[in-house]
Amino acid sequence: MKKIVIIGGGAAGAKAASKAKRLNPDNHVELYTEEEHIAVSLCGLPYYIEGSVDDINKLIIRTPDDFLNMGIPVFLKHNLEEIYPEQNCVLINGNHIFYDELILALGAKVNIPNIDNINANNIFTLRSIESGIKIREKMLSSKSVILLGAGYIAIELSEAFIKNGLNVILIEAKDRIASDFDEDFSKLIQDIIASKCDNKISTFYNKKVVKVTVDENNNFRSIITETGEEYFADFCVLCTGASPNVNIAKSAGIKLGITGAIQVDNRMRTNIANIFACGDCTQKFDIVTREPIYLGLGTIANKEGRVAAINATCRKDYEIFDGVLGSLITRFFDYTISKTGLSLNKALEYSRKVNLEPISATITKKDKASYMPFANEMTLKLVADKRSGEILGAQGVGCVGNVAQRINTITSALKARLTVDDLLHLDLPYAPPYSSSVDPILTAAYKLKEQIKK
Repeated sequence: MKKIVIIGGGAAGAKAASKAKRLNPDNHVELYTEEEHIAVSLCGLPYYIEGSVDDINKLIIRTPDDFLNMGIPVFLKHNLEEIYPEQNCVLINGNHIFYDELILALGAKVNIPNIDNINANNIFTLRSIESGIKIREKMLSSKSVILLGAGYIAIELSEAFIKNGLNVILIEAKDRIASDFDEDFSKLIQDIIASKCDNKISTFYNKKVVKVTVDENNNFRSIITETGEEYFADFCVLCTGASPNVNIAKSAGIKLGITGAIQVDNRMRTNIANIFACGDCTQKFDIVTREPIYLGLGTIANKEGRVAAINATCRKDYEIFDGVLGSLITRFFDYTISKTGLSLNKALEYSRKVNLEPISATITKKDKASYMPFANEMTLKLVADKRSGEILGAQGVGCVGNVAQRINTITSALKARLTVDDLLHLDLPYAPPYSSSVDPILTAAYKLKEQIKK
């Protein structure tokens, strides 16, 4: 029997706790979190704000009572203050808690920009159940909103606010929306947003915000950019990304990687014996580039929490987590926006370090047989190395569902390190309601092969 202490109640911590208990019911597993809830689907918050999820409690996957019924006590609003590795002990809410194995699932914190008056009322971040409730309440009594940032969360919240009748002002410091994509796909995404929103959204790029103005009650009034433009709205949401929560771990001598997140091996072990880490506080391994990367996603956190629990519980029957591909997907009204692996820009950047010659092929094609009802165009971009033929990444935009299945196929190809020729020999299923006889993936691959032959 072991005493396994888990710090953090997000996706990684909740998964680690339940897995550790299932592996050995004799384990004494305790879960501590500074939050008011555990096992929350943060990814569902934009859809609660939108209204398609009608009850916030539906986003709570498991309650403390659910864990207690499994034999796992959960301690809410408990703050980690210190870690004492030599004593196998942590200090939480002034109490010393001893452990045999410690799993850190410390999560991430929102990047708060250095802007005057950024702590004014009616400026929100979206990182908890409570923040989702407050944003929805404010939305229902408002006519306009400013979103700082133009990534995935901003795209999802834009849809939510527009569906509720708000005018949206989206302000981005970079030169385009969804900068994880290549410029041509960012342009596609921008065009889709413009076409679906009936002048309900205004987007501004290359804008550095330097000040927030407030009224006499310290309520948000407007933002002012470095070049003097002023934009007014009823409230503001920061969509400015997140950083790993690592300060206490670092103070305890736990090593950080070059990304600033906790460095772990493929068994989720830190540099200190009996201390594991998982989820948004940890550095990842990019399967394509074989380099460190920081990426916070619930799917990854679940996998890492599971692996950490297995290895904290069993020393012999270990399991590994071998990395990520940077696979992302979101919806904007009836469109899917997705990517996996490297964009062409990232591949060209990577080629400065290794012997690569990145090429790409972009096709636009019906997502099913053109004579079928509801056949819609989708655009797919494949990236490969001209010298080896290895697939490096893909991006896709099109109607809901049909892009996802193509990107999912490419994620498997990337994991297997398939070449363009390998891709062309995949036996993809075909029927008119699902694809053209030559699937869009194969059309793009044929186009890539022509480039390789030149």
